[in-house]
Amino acid sequence: SNRTSLQLFAWIMIFREVLFARAMEFAIHEINNRTDLLPGITLGYQIHDSCGAVPMTVKVAFQFANGMEPFFNYTDSCSKSAAAAVPALVGETTSTPSISMARMLGLFGIPQVILNSKNRQYPAFLRTVPSDHYQAAALAKIVKHFGWTWIGAVRSDSDYGNNGMASFLKAAQEEGICVEYSESYYRTQPRSKLERVANVIRRSTARVIVAFVQSGDMKFLLEELARQPPPPLQWIGSEGWIIQPEFLRFNMCAGAIGFSIPRSVIPGLREFLLDLSPAQALKSPLLTEFWENSFSCSLKGSTGGARECDGSEDIRALQNPYTDTSQLRETNLVYKATYAIAHAIHGVICNDTQCDKSAKFTPWQV
Repeated sequence: SNRTSLQLFAWIMIFREVLFARAMEFAIHEINNRTDLLPGITLGYQIHDSCGAVPMTVKVAFQFANGMEPFFNYTDSCSKSAAAAVPALVGETTSTPSISMARMLGLFGIPQVILNSKNRQYPAFLRTVPSDHYQAAALAKIVKHFGWTWIGAVRSDSDYGNNGMASFLKAAQEEGICVEYSESYYRTQPRSKLERVANVIRRSTARVIVAFVQSGDMKFLLEELARQPPPPLQWIGSEGWIIQPEFLRFNMCAGAIGFSIPRSVIPGLREFLLDLSPAQALKSPLLTEFWENSFSCSLKGSTGGARECDGSEDIRALQNPYTDTSQLRETNLVYKATYAIAHAIHGVICNDTQCDKSAKFTPWQV
């Protein structure tokens, strides 16, 4: 049913985000065990769930900025009293929540690492992902390469889709490509808007479509198109959806092409991810939720779940985006972002031989 497919997709997205969070944890564990990077200094961390929503993201930004939220750590070595603002942030993983957070954190000079804007409005924003400006230009070149000069365009109605598509349309015009239509939608908009976009695609004469769309939006569009399948289409996709395996079930995506973030290898990460016991999962609300939804059971001491976990659960037998480390793409960006922050802190409080454990510094110095 549609309801079931929506629930399955939601958990796929959550598992992917849990992987990002744990990649940050892994990097911090590595850094804390090194003698050449922040020697004698132990990094702690907070993990918040933004739910991919701007209101939640803004709430989290306030918590980061005022430092009043108690936080969890495995060693219990960090103070749980009201602390100063965090010195740096890794996240968010999509553009719109990132920008909403940057507007606030930038006022306090709190560095935010993963995405970026060259706008001076975000002075503390640093990117580890390539700019969509380059992807948009490359998408225009690949369309021109195949001689497709009459195309349709669809985008997410978000900062990611709108800015990315604006760059693409500019590049397409320079390449002599004609665009029959340019439509946008967002997954929380009324169903009628999605139906209208789908009908524009069905009625158009363009058989090539460039989709600068986030994966959540793309899923809804493809499901809507599948109700009354259009003529065969050639999809050109942005990195937001083109490599997501859940789209392989849509026959109309056969032959879709696009660009993605480079694949990478993070030695030791897979074993770190799989070295998780029920007792460890219970220490963290994030991991408790992950464990219970992975195995459809309830951990002792928690609530929810159809049955109590009995110890037979095998994390190595799971097959989901959390355990799939064969294509570490965005995950590596989180890993690099964490190391970038560690090196910056090292540069503030350390010299060639040692670090000043009592040093006081402000986020803007990082």
